[in-house]
Amino acid sequence: MRIRTDFPHEVLVEDARVPLPDGIALHARIWRPVAAGPVPAVLEYAPDRLTDASAVRDGERHPWYAGHGYACVRVDARGHGSGGGVPGGGAGEVADGRAVVGWLAARPWCTGRVGMIGLGSAAATALRIAAPAPAPLRAVVAVCPSGAPGAPGAPGAPGEEALGGAGAAQGLLADVSEALAHAARPPDPRHCEGDWRALWETRLEALRPRWRAAPGAGRADTDGTDTGGSPVTAAVLAVGSLHGPGSATVLRLVEGLPPDRVRGLLGAWQHQYPDRAEDPAEAVGFLQETLRWWDHWLRGRDTGVPAGPLLRWRLGGSGPEGAGWAASERWPSPRVAEVRRALGGVPVAVASPLHTGVDAGRHRPVGHAGDLPPDQREEDARSVCFEFPVGAEPVVVLGRPRAVLRLTSSAPGAPVVARLCDVAPDGTSVLVARGALRLPAAGPGGDGEAGGDGGANGPHEAGGDGGTAGPGGVTVGLTPAAHRFAPGHRVRLAVSGAYWPWLWPAPGPVDLVLDPAGSALVLPVHEAPQADGGDATLPGAPTAEPEHAAPPLVSVPGTLDPPPSRLLVTRDVPAGTWTVEAVPHRGRPHVHPDGLEYTEEARESYTVEDSDPLSARARSVRTIRLHRPEAAWDVRVEVRSELRCDGADHLAASAELVCLDGREAVFHRTWEDRLPRGPYPLPRPPG
Repeated sequence: MRIRTDFPHEVLVEDARVPLPDGIALHARIWRPVAAGPVPAVLEYAPDRLTDASAVRDGERHPWYAGHGYACVRVDARGHGSGGGVPGGGAGEVADGRAVVGWLAARPWCTGRVGMIGLGSAAATALRIAAPAPAPLRAVVAVCPSGAPGAPGAPGAPGEEALGGAGAAQGLLADVSEALAHAARPPDPRHCEGDWRALWETRLEALRPRWRAAPGAGRADTDGTDTGGSPVTAAVLAVGSLHGPGSATVLRLVEGLPPDRVRGLLGAWQHQYPDRAEDPAEAVGFLQETLRWWDHWLRGRDTGVPAGPLLRWRLGGSGPEGAGWAASERWPSPRVAEVRRALGGVPVAVASPLHTGVDAGRHRPVGHAGDLPPDQREEDARSVCFEFPVGAEPVVVLGRPRAVLRLTSSAPGAPVVARLCDVAPDGTSVLVARGALRLPAAGPGGDGEAGGDGGANGPHEAGGDGGTAGPGGVTVGLTPAAHRFAPGHRVRLAVSGAYWPWLWPAPGPVDLVLDPAGSALVLPVHEAPQADGGDATLPGAPTAEPEHAAPPLVSVPGTLDPPPSRLLVTRDVPAGTWTVEAVPHRGRPHVHPDGLEYTEEARESYTVEDSDPLSARARSVRTIRLHRPEAAWDVRVEVRSELRCDGADHLAASAELVCLDGREAVFHRTWEDRLPRGPYPLPRPPG
């Protein structure tokens, strides 16, 4: 990482209030080039709190863009940070965003051309604002979005959504708990206009845990980006992580939008901006890449964007060639052909123990140790596996694999999980892609039989869970893959009937039988990309070295106590239980330059007893403290939440929120809900 301090323009930083039509004002921070005349604006509009939670990330990129001649504006969404209003989301958040775009375009220092950039839910919101885009909004950079508005006719994404729609456990608990705790954070008195305490209390009264989507909002596991069929009309640079949610959305956008105004980039970073990848070898010069995008669409400069490839992929893999980059001029690519590998063999019982899935990793990896799935050998041993040797030439898989499985189930609703793995000669098994669905009721293939391929977009929907069912098998769509299987390795398909804690187990015993006859693994196989001499020269490689502006100096005081493990799997042998414990936040204070101490601690546990599927239980405890010692300001937010089985057809959900100002309890409320077992609408992920 190169920290850049010299720029073509000197940068001015100022805070502002953005008025909305209903009189509410949002808090904004603006970085502008000095004495540059009117310039285009780049907007990041998010609920992440610009004064603390996103301050470091903002300081890395917005001054960098401003130093290159853009007015960069970071705006906290309504009800978040130190602006006005109560948290809302949905259509109201989109309307607010459109108003912010209009306000920016009308500033005397703006040329009237605006771009938007966002990560996660902010990327999804930017896409919704752009469907259709207000006149000033010319371009969007969407990083790790989920859902794909404005891509009519594009194939569905039967991978990442399946792993939520099939009945999520970890994703539902973690996202709802985080969203509730973050929305409950108070305005900062240093930046709030008016009575911060009164505004905080008003916001708290409006909060509730979003265990289920709002009525009429559509499926929330598409991240709230349903736009009722309205097309995205701004140019879109769609960026995704092959390790986390959003990769299928990138492909949907690339497939569904006009090729003259969309480009895609898929890499091996996690749920982050690509220049902040945990592995330095995977980080790319994202700011340089996006500057070319802004210069083309907001300034009309010839930066080579139209002549560049439509889609660029980071290939995983091992062997002498290692990983590299591949590029596609069109997508679907004419250089990709589906190869169908028949499974073969006699019918076999899929008798996975309920703890199958404990090595799945985090549902939304952000770069912490343990986020990515480890060696899959133990998971494979709990699954039914089929293998195909790789010959003398490597096999490059690029696109959406799928598994066509002829299954017989004694009961509907059983989860079916398919994983694609790369098995090395020493037995190491690396996860490449995965997908899931819940079996429908008895299909046309017979009593309790799920049956027919129908292709990746077959006509018989299996509950909207990321697969299809027809008269011969179910088709389980996997997450997009970009992987080179080296000679001497084996391609492994692993099929299981459980995936805890990602998915809730079937509510009772299920006899699940897979008939390999008529079953197959379908791989999108790409012609091996040609290299001119090393990874850096493979077609489509983005700018190699990332650079940032110097961010704010936020210190993390040391401690003598060893940090807790990020991810711990334990087995209680006498009780027959397995527990996955996760620590997304370790509870260390982050001291900002203005004296604010921000501390967040989060612990999650997921427990199941192998003999009892109704024993599955998920718990979360999350605490946030904001402290200004010089002002004697000390507030805490505590959220405790739990999901557990409530009979065969429902889940019991509970959440408790406690907010303290010093030692005074400002707010205390408990919510309880009863949810139908998946598939059911999921909440919008918070980030």
